[in-house]
Amino acid sequence: MSHVCFGVWAPVHGNRAAAHDPLEPYDASWAHNRDTVLEAEALGYDATLVAQHTVNPHFAERDQIDSWTATAAIAALTSRIELISAIKPGLFHPVVLAKMALQIEEISGGRFGLNLVNAWNHAEFEKAGMPFPEHDARYAYGSEWLSVVERLIRGETVTHKGENFSLDAYTLRPASRHRARPKIYLGGESEPARALAAGLSDVWFINGQPIETVEALISDLKARPRKGPPLGFGLSAFVIARETEAEAKAELSRLVELKEKDKPAKAIQESNTDAKVVMFQTMAKRSFVGTNGGTAAGLVGSYDQVAERVDAFAKAGVELFMLQFQPLRSEMRRFAEEIFPRFGKAVAAPAPRYSETAR
Repeated sequence: MSHVCFGVWAPVHGNRAAAHDPLEPYDASWAHNRDTVLEAEALGYDATLVAQHTVNPHFAERDQIDSWTATAAIAALTSRIELISAIKPGLFHPVVLAKMALQIEEISGGRFGLNLVNAWNHAEFEKAGMPFPEHDARYAYGSEWLSVVERLIRGETVTHKGENFSLDAYTLRPASRHRARPKIYLGGESEPARALAAGLSDVWFINGQPIETVEALISDLKARPRKGPPLGFGLSAFVIARETEAEAKAELSRLVELKEKDKPAKAIQESNTDAKVVMFQTMAKRSFVGTNGGTAAGLVGSYDQVAERVDAFAKAGVELFMLQFQPLRSEMRRFAEEIFPRFGKAVAAPAPRYSETAR
């Protein structure tokens, strides 16, 4: 089997597949996020992705953890796992965000990565009176934003005069003591997103899709001009792995049935979504559970089948699999116990839980 890295999505807004699951009560609390990442690290997972939303994008009345403050706290509690925090450029000035990134880099000892995403939920911005430009304009803004952030987190003294930002000999200290700068991940599959990924990111995140589609996407990015090291590739996927394919398909059917209860919330989400976002255009063509493509990546089946499909994606160029599970903690453990050994990864004992008073 190929060498791969496995990560897990933090439960920043609770369940990924179905919100009304009797096997997993809704929980987007700090304690649940903290304990999930601590256990993931203890089990041997390589990374966690902490998505960013100011309000819950599915259920306005439900909790939503903050990505950056949570990541900073988790950085102080962990010692090995990579911590990737998503960021929407329209929410933070590049100076403020770069300073936060370098601080988490310092706290974590060089384990931090920032994941730039182009916002899709216009209500998140408009209800706060913040501008929400059209799709390509957001990427133009994000491109300038990232060009400034990338230099600041390198420790450079930055003078910049652009359409959106003006900096005069700005320097942030401390710069990273561990490497040139924190790692940059980029999500999005539109043409502006691909161009930005090839130009300024270290890893391009692909939404869960069949391997033929993923191969074509990777081929397109590899063919683009680029300075520096080769671009890396990550894949989001929802996993259902069982002893037999029949058992996995039965669990998929259970989640599909539960997902029906979320239709009213999904309708609200769709009304708040920018129609030009390629992720949602692609997702609308496929049946799946989970987010960001979820089970469309095909990681549903027996342990051997799931391992073979992971290996096929790895041979196509995917280095990091950012995984979703439900119920999250038990399925995260199952995957580590059953799939990790097939890739030569040792499985450690689960981390001890924090006491209730430690919240």
